[in-house]
Amino acid sequence: MVEPVKSVFRMTMLMTIYVLSSWAGTVGNAEAQMNPDISILCTPTAIEIDVAPGDTRLGVTYCTATNPTLYVEKVNIQVTSAGLAYSAPGSITVGASSDTIFEIVVRGDDQMAEGNRQVSVSARVDQANGAPCPTCTAQTTQLMVVIKQFPMIRVQADEPFKQLRPKIDYIFEFKIYNDGNNRDQIIIDVANREDLEDAGFQISLPEVNTWIESKAPPEKLRVMMRTPKRQGWSDDYYHLEFHAVSEHSVRTGGVLMEQTQMVTLYIRGVYLPGFELFPGLMMLGLAAAAVAKRRSLERGDDEDGTVPLPFDPIF
Repeated sequence: MVEPVKSVFRMTMLMTIYVLSSWAGTVGNAEAQMNPDISILCTPTAIEIDVAPGDTRLGVTYCTATNPTLYVEKVNIQVTSAGLAYSAPGSITVGASSDTIFEIVVRGDDQMAEGNRQVSVSARVDQANGAPCPTCTAQTTQLMVVIKQFPMIRVQADEPFKQLRPKIDYIFEFKIYNDGNNRDQIIIDVANREDLEDAGFQISLPEVNTWIESKAPPEKLRVMMRTPKRQGWSDDYYHLEFHAVSEHSVRTGGVLMEQTQMVTLYIRGVYLPGFELFPGLMMLGLAAAAVAKRRSLERGDDEDGTVPLPFDPIF
């Protein structure tokens, strides 16, 4: 009879401990419900903003305020926006054991620099069932505002029109501006290079890319060219198409930010093999004639101070 009595006693003790522990948990939960409280969660936590010309420059996040208590709570909302303009409710009402969703809108400045700004959102219970709560503390969540990079470039030609002779070398300079909001690599080429080379031009690019800081002075890039040397008279117009593209726009896979600056070339004149030697020989002849004339004057050989030229003038 002893063993069954011990078994019943142990079972009774276990049941008592279980009931007491459950009751203690219930009491603990009830005590927790007696204190006003609020929690806040926002999505997304990273707010992206486009600030290129023409963009709205707005970013939005949605926050959920959760009231785990048995009170109807009036909750004060405060936003610290790191200098950015924002829109948010000053206070909200959250029912007992329920949620309330509110919106926060952040606005960036036009063409502001790329980067991140930290924003904090705080919620504090001001009243519970209409009674003030002076001991309630604020619950804060941190957000990040991401100012996205945008590319924007300009290209200027120092000489949009140029007349050249056949078979001469010339260097064209182009100014490239980075009007975007962050450092960018600019890639250049001659868009119609193949057509110009088929027409007899020789083209060389000393540089094919360059890094330019945002809003910095322009970078100068060059195109080296030798005009065609086809025999005979030339009187033709051509176009040089200088092309620049933002590497950032290529890498991000969006709309390409590119610019093409056109230069009109007028090739006029004559080219004959060896013809370029004649002007040099003529200048040598004139120089020799001037020396001979000066020496004759010094000797007084001619009364009128003239000496025959060593060749018949052609002009």
